[in-house]
Amino acid sequence: MIKIFRALSLMLFFVVALQVHLHAQKVRIAVAANAQGLIKKLQLDFKKRTGIETEAIIGASGKLTTQIMNGAPYEVFLSADTEFPDKLYAGGYGLQKPKLYALGSLIICGSVSGDLKNWQSLLVNERVKKIAIANPKTAPYGRAAQESLSFFKLHEQVSPKLVFGESISQVNTYLQTGVVDMGFTTEAFLYENVDQSKLKWARVDPKSYSRIEQGVILLKYSKQRGGKNALKFYEYLSSAPAKKIISANGYHLPD
Repeated sequence: MIKIFRALSLMLFFVVALQVHLHAQKVRIAVAANAQGLIKKLQLDFKKRTGIETEAIIGASGKLTTQIMNGAPYEVFLSADTEFPDKLYAGGYGLQKPKLYALGSLIICGSVSGDLKNWQSLLVNERVKKIAIANPKTAPYGRAAQESLSFFKLHEQVSPKLVFGESISQVNTYLQTGVVDMGFTTEAFLYENVDQSKLKWARVDPKSYSRIEQGVILLKYSKQRGGKNALKFYEYLSSAPAKKIISANGYHLPD
């Protein structure tokens, strides 16, 4: 009888210990570089409301997708588009079909003198030596910038001036440090404690690029870590408090 009691007690101890361990683990969230400012605010609000800790891993959407397909231990993925989350879901890496959480806005930004409302003319001006865009193959905002340049028939003219960033965050670093004269980035960049005294910016006509639909997917790996906390964060993104934060930081909300 005593042996059975001890065995049950030991079993109960391990169950409680496992629950505590799973609760203490941070939810690992892969986040596209364009949302690195936004995710910090969402993390703070989520913790305040649930007590759950999260960890954000920042990178270009394409590179994060490759990492996930190669076994990276991420539980939720916030992409800068829907193509990569859809690809992951089709490959069996997601627990639920991806959903939209935000719509992005492309801007042109720089420290060059002149009116950025006429940015198309400025790009071909000899005063502008370097123009930054994110890698179109891995960064959706880079792809949007490339589409816009083609739409305005500027791509061939400015091609020698283009400087490619690995991600949108690298483009933002180029802009802040003055490595480039102008660059295409996300409107959310303006909400990331940026010193705007040296920078001018203008929205790029959304007709010139495909709508930037940003998707989120709950990943299969989250099941290995209990899944509940990751699911809570995934569902939190559709809540009124999260939507308020998203819309106040340079994004539009999905219809």
